[in-house]
Amino acid sequence: MIQVTPTIAINENELVEEFIRASGPGGQNVNKVSSAVQLRFDVANSRSLPEEVRRRLITLASNRITEDGILIIDARQFRTQGRNRENAIDRLVELIRKAAQRPKAAP
Repeated sequence: MIQVTPTIAINENELVEEFIRASGPGGQNVNKVSSAVQLRFDVANSRSLPEEVRRRLITLASNRITEDGILIIDARQFRTQGRNRENAIDRLVELIRKAAQRPKAAP
């Protein structure tokens, strides 16, 4: 389980990872090693998200969500799969934390 907030945890089974080749500098291994990760999270059908958080997440990350409600995060900043995977999960957690914050009521 990935703890997002005290009340929200994401089951790792809900995440789909695909390792792909990263473009850019990488020395001898740049075209041989699939170090970038594409993380997919089915926001629309996730059992881990409360409905109000799901709606805010879809709005917040609208440019990264497919028509089917799949959130896609590409991570290719680092040269290793492990660090890129951690980066992608950290970015997902941060997005969900932002979506979990209730908007302040207008005065």
